[in-house]
Amino acid sequence: MKLLINIQSLLFCILLIMLLPNNSSGQQLKLDTQTLQLANQYYRNQDFDKAAAMYKEIYEISGSQHYFNLYLNCLVEMDHFEEATDAIKKQLRKRGQDPQLYVQWGYLLKQQNLPEQANEKFQKALDAVPAAKRDYSQLASSFLSRREYELAEQVYLQGRHKLTNEPFHYELARVYLYQRNYELMFQEYLQLLKEDEKSLGRVQSSMLTAFRMDVDDSLRDEFRTSLLRQIQKHPEVIAYNRLLIWLFVQEKRFSQALRQAIALDKRTGTGEAQIVNLATIAAGNEGLTEALKAYDYLIAKGKQSEFFQLAHQGKMQVLYQQFLAQAPEFRQPEHLQQQFDQTFQVVGFTPETTPLITDYAHFLAFYKHQPDQAIEVLTEHMNRGGISRLQRDQLKNELGDIQVLKNDLWEAILIYSQIIDANKNNQLGDEVKFKKARLSYFMGNLSWAQAQLDVLKASTSKLIANDALELSIFISSNTALDTTTAAMQLFAKADLYAFRNQDSLAWAMLDSIETNFSYNSLLDDVYFRKAKMGIRQANYEQAVSYLEKITADFSHDLLGDDALFILAQLYEQQLNQPEKAADLYKQMLSQHPGSIYVEEAREKYRHLRAEEKPDQETLFLEGQEVN
Repeated sequence: MKLLINIQSLLFCILLIMLLPNNSSGQQLKLDTQTLQLANQYYRNQDFDKAAAMYKEIYEISGSQHYFNLYLNCLVEMDHFEEATDAIKKQLRKRGQDPQLYVQWGYLLKQQNLPEQANEKFQKALDAVPAAKRDYSQLASSFLSRREYELAEQVYLQGRHKLTNEPFHYELARVYLYQRNYELMFQEYLQLLKEDEKSLGRVQSSMLTAFRMDVDDSLRDEFRTSLLRQIQKHPEVIAYNRLLIWLFVQEKRFSQALRQAIALDKRTGTGEAQIVNLATIAAGNEGLTEALKAYDYLIAKGKQSEFFQLAHQGKMQVLYQQFLAQAPEFRQPEHLQQQFDQTFQVVGFTPETTPLITDYAHFLAFYKHQPDQAIEVLTEHMNRGGISRLQRDQLKNELGDIQVLKNDLWEAILIYSQIIDANKNNQLGDEVKFKKARLSYFMGNLSWAQAQLDVLKASTSKLIANDALELSIFISSNTALDTTTAAMQLFAKADLYAFRNQDSLAWAMLDSIETNFSYNSLLDDVYFRKAKMGIRQANYEQAVSYLEKITADFSHDLLGDDALFILAQLYEQQLNQPEKAADLYKQMLSQHPGSIYVEEAREKYRHLRAEEKPDQETLFLEGQEVN
């Protein structure tokens, strides 16, 4: 009995020791991590001798092929070919006919200018690969890592032949992208889509990657042509039509996209969601006409459409956008009021229509000059049941703006502060922080405003961070050298009047700066604000004159590239002078190569300089054969 008790005690002690944390293994893990970091550092610094020793140690512990390859790289860089060959042979004895080792051996021989012997090893790799998808993929990846693209292609083609259920369409397309064999890449992606419509998202993502790698900007045209040919050959493949719609959207050709989307919906009865998505994207990219057509199509389908109410709401928001885009003398507030009333009769005042209600209140306050009625609409909706806290704060956000309009600035500050306290960790909180800082700027509290803006430059919202940075730089650059802030005070008041849509008062403030502070650093900003007001009022000739003053006298200042780009847009879109616009876009590329507008300017320049000829999709849409 005593012996039994001792044995039980011993077993308990052993079990207890096993359950205790193993400090030595933890230290070993830490040592391995440190060794890896140090090895990588040596490798980056081209200290290959030290890196090789460490990678060899790491490989022997981990067994990872990746670290063995890095070890070989180090030996090759030091011309230690014999040592590298011995390492490969040793691993072959351990692991048998491993095809990936033959790839590395072939690479080693190529580095020694022995192409025939290298090809023999590469062929051994192809002969040794097991008949399994994973093994073929690993072998192809090994070839790709050594830039042996043709051999990676051979791997997948061999796998397609040996594994009848594994066509490797996606993998081959990726190899053809590396080879810049775009025709074969298109074939593989389109064949994949034909066999599996669920691959649509994958194909779209891959094509976006290919487009980004396209140097001469010709890949889209080639892909579109291939896709149209396949649609003609295989009209039964619905995925092809969906891909064409997606491609048109990427190119912002919303009219063609909508035409295809409606035709597809009529054909299949399953395209309503895509049409809603298309309308939303078009509305956000100046495609208001196409967005309205999309919503009208859904509305015409009647209440049986699951998007009937959403289409009504979306249409009204687009109509409001159109109203805002018009010059003041062309706006018809009473007509828009009727459209709002008709829409609310259909969609009602509900939590789901909160964004539309916010737009309606803004319209009442800022464009119908009925701020008290707008406040009543907002207050009534905030007290309505079912409204979330976030929705209520979004309504209060608009309420704060209306208080600024009414010149009740301290009430606006109080409202903004309440929203900020309730939304410390979301985008709405940062948005309202910016509004509160901007209001301090309007009121002439420049130092306090800049301090708040500097904090907002770290906002997770890129848009808010950029706005905060822009206003902060503007304040600092125009107050740092001046002993008086009188001009800035006037400019801030002009911005306040502009916020209230009181352009005549804003213009008077800007005139005062131009007259009384003619040598102030704000002069180009005065011209820029006047140009923006001219555009808003459809007085394009006036806007052009101010923008040309900036491009002539202040081209190297902060607003130089902004003014030049807007000037080019005016000549292209409003003044119908495409040649003048093209020259200005070209000027943007040479004078402001670091500008954020460069890519768009390059794209517009190419478009304006393109030869006039019928494109492939026009021929397709007109029912003609695509060559």
